[in-house]
Parts: sequence; structure tokens; C-alpha cells
Amino acid sequence: MTDEPTPREALLGRRIDVLDKGWIELQDVMGDDLAIVNAARVSFLGESKGSERDKKLLFYLMRHRHTSPFEQVEFRFRVRAPLVTWWQWVRHRTWSMNAQSGRYTPFVEDDFYVPDEWRLQARDNKQASDGALSAEDGAALTETLLAHYRRGFELYQAALDQGVAREQARVFLPGFAVYYTWVVKVDAHNLMHFLRLRMAPDAQYEIRVYAQAIYDHFFKPALPWTAEAFETYILPDLGPIKPEG
Repeated sequence: MTDEPTPREALLGRRIDVLDKGWIELQDVMGDDLAIVNAARVSFLGESKGSERDKKLLFYLMRHRHTSPFEQVEFRFRVRAPLVTWWQWVRHRTWSMNAQSGRYTPFVEDDFYVPDEWRLQARDNKQASDGALSAEDGAALTETLLAHYRRGFELYQAALDQGVAREQARVFLPGFAVYYTWVVKVDAHNLMHFLRLRMAPDAQYEIRVYAQAIYDHFFKPALPWTAEAFETYILPDLGPIKPEG
């Protein structure tokens, strides 16, 4: 963990690949660790008192759950993810979101998520997976999935060719697998809430890898003091934070 944030210019426009065809791109970030500290010192005109005291105050804020100063930092991302990921993401209603529309932009062939392994249903948790299908059985299932995608796209394209509106023709597409691009914005406080839940081992894999990528490649470089405090006081139950890949 460094004591200095990565320069904003080095982060803007950075794109990280996620899943088979997805990615996350940082479009903008407003504020840094010092902005959080200065917000907490609003009655004192937000003047820095030196790195040691500034960092100590930030850790105090995190430890005692004084959350409003963390809302002074905002991140805006452009994200390409399959609907199976967005279905989990939109439950966090503290994000501002604008989504690609299939009514205006036609979908393209092969724009579907293909898992790299097939997870088994957990026996003791109705919402989770545990273990994986054998490689041989998984390969056969993937071939079946690809055939399903090809047929669905053929039907979609045939409907478009007959003049059917894009908004209706898309019902032929395998919905949960379609990739969408969204622009999303969130403040650091609500982003940490999202990360705490979605980096957890019991989070669905297809959103966990996006949360981990945001944390490793954007949140920690932009807010190193905040990330250190976050790992110290908020994430101990998750164990060590391990980068994906």
C-alpha cells in the first residue's frame, strides 16, 4: 500500500478486461483521500494538518462510521457486462446509471457471455454455487449454449430483416447472457458498501469479478488511505483481499 494516490491522469481512461468480453473503464473521479479529510474539517476551512494527522483522521472516520465525508469523492465508470451481472448490480440503488438501449442500437452476433466453467448448485444455500461440473460435461454444455446463442441471434436478425422494431425483435435473444454497456456513477461511501457485499466469497461470480476489478485497479490506486482503512475496519471478515487473475 502506497501513501500517495495514483495520479488522476494515469487512471482516467484506464480499461480493465473482465469475464470473456466485458470491461470496466474509469471515465472520471472527483476527489481523493485529502478531499475526504478536508470535508470532515469543514468547520476549519478544510486545511491539511500534514500527512500523518490527515491519515489518522481518515482512519478515525472509517473506524467510527462517520460516512458523510466519504460521499465527497465520486467515481464514474463505463462498464460492459452481461445482464446476469447487471441484474445483481441494479439492486444497489445508490448508483446513478444510464444503460445502452436495444431499442436504438442493434445487438451484434457473439455478443453473449460464455462461462469458462459451469458451477454446481450448492446443497446448503439456495442462492449460491459450490464446485464445478467436470471439464468434459462442461465442454458439452458450452457447445449447447453456443448453439442456443446462434439460433437466438438468427431469429433476432430474421425479425429485423422483416422490419420488426428492434425493441420487439430482441425478445428472441438469450436475455441473461446479452452484454450491455452502461455508464455508472457512485460516491466512495456507497461504493464501499457495494464492494463489501460484492467482493464477498458468497457473492455471485459474475458480479464479484467486476467488484474486485474496481477495487484493485481503481479504488485502491485513487484512495490508498481509504482502502487501507476499509481493509482494516470493514473487510476483516472477508480475509485478505486477493486480486483476480
